Amino acid sequence: MILKSFIQCLSVVGLLASAQAYAAPEITSIGQMRQVRAKYEDTLVHMARANNIGFIEIRAANPHLDPWIPGEGANVIIPTMHILPDAPHQGIVINLAEMRLYYYQDPEQAPISLPIGIGREGLGTPKGKTKIVRKTEGPTWRPTARMREEDPKLPAVVKAGPDNPLGDYALYLGWPQYAIHGTNKPYGIGRRVSSGCIRMYPEGIERLYSRVPVGTVVNVVDQPIKTAWVDDKLYLEAHTSQKDSLTMEKDGKLPDYEVSEKDISNIMEVAGKDAKEINWDAIHETLRKRHGYPVVIAKRDTSILQTKIAPQMSQAGDISLKMSKADDEQYVPKVAVKKTAKKTKTAFYQND
Repeated sequence: MILKSFIQCLSVVGLLASAQAYAAPEITSIGQMRQVRAKYEDTLVHMARANNIGFIEIRAANPHLDPWIPGEGANVIIPTMHILPDAPHQGIVINLAEMRLYYYQDPEQAPISLPIGIGREGLGTPKGKTKIVRKTEGPTWRPTARMREEDPKLPAVVKAGPDNPLGDYALYLGWPQYAIHGTNKPYGIGRRVSSGCIRMYPEGIERLYSRVPVGTVVNVVDQPIKTAWVDDKLYLEAHTSQKDSLTMEKDGKLPDYEVSEKDISNIMEVAGKDAKEINWDAIHETLRKRHGYPVVIAKRDTSILQTKIAPQMSQAGDISLKMSKADDEQYVPKVAVKKTAKKTKTAFYQND
């Protein structure tokens, strides 16, 4: 009897060891990089929304393109691969630097990821942990005393409707006067234009609202640089910092970035025993350009390591871009396109 029990115990231990050995790998990234060909009437603003990304994301990935008329046939990089922020896979994680929200409905599954707009200079969105304390469909907006002092024309109360800047849904945070909400000015997504709240595209907040219960943890971080292993490749993803976002938005350019000891230390820590395989030229190039998409900086199989980042995105970072097929729609006249682009640009800056 004792021998039988001992054998049964060994069997259980063996099963546990096997389960651990074949446990699902940790999810470190979501999505894939893509590339689309612009039509003449396209703007980066509209292409961003159509692809579930914010303005700064698409602007940083394509700094060489005119955001208002990228040009017929232009190859536009769609940065839809994301390294997950270095934070517990629980509830809502917001990364201010990339202006993106991640919702972990199941910690063991890939999160829902949506672009956001955040607080402008001087009214930044706070970092830290809080939670969803209440939800409201058709919220009422009550401008703060500061807002009404800045704009005396603002009413004391704005009820639900098309003029309400909170949009159709609001998730109120434990921080007083802060919420995750929709907007009646979708051009503000992927930009620093709010008074501190977190804005979302109308379709984004609708998707999130139905899934997030009251009590959900919200963790707000600011991580412009993210590193992670995806299979046998080590990726580095570098974003525009909050303070440089306006420069990227307007000029498509950034000041030089000095690699810090902390950056090096973090990359080395993630690389672990394969740190000797790191391509430091790739790291410097990625941090200098900060295109906001993942780039390969090391591989565990060094025989196939590519040591150069070519100027063209199709070769950079060893990421395979998928070209979406262009449809056969007719292009609108160029004069009409220019008028539409001008109108869009004017509306865009009215979101400020």
